[in-house]
Amino acid sequence: MEYTLLRLMHIGTVYVTLVLFVLRGFWMLLDSPKLQQRWVRILPHVNDTLLLIAAIGLVVVAELNPLQQPWILAKIIGLLAYIGLGTVALKRGRTKPIRVMAFIAALVVFAYIVAVAVTKQVVPGLF
Repeated sequence: MEYTLLRLMHIGTVYVTLVLFVLRGFWMLLDSPKLQQRWVRILPHVNDTLLLIAAIGLVVVAELNPLQQPWILAKIIGLLAYIGLGTVALKRGRTKPIRVMAFIAALVVFAYIVAVAVTKQVVPGLF
């Protein structure tokens, strides 16, 4: 039961993370002032914190060791890459082309993380 609830929380927050990132990326492309709204600066961090709590909870409840489960380590490394690229895409990129490329790269890394989670393989099969 505990595992199932944590898993549902994790999956739900993954969906919310994707929606919020795509929305913020769209606003970045449009140079929208909506990116500066208070809720836009806070909600993604709250959601991502819940996502991380659920992930850690799953690892603890399932007694998984990232050093013994390469797919979990791959997700962690992917997460760090996604965070770095997302920061460049939404804040730190000096030019619009840099931000756009970082946004696209972050979405590719996000897709990789999801594929790893679904297949439990470091190199998920495409078919």
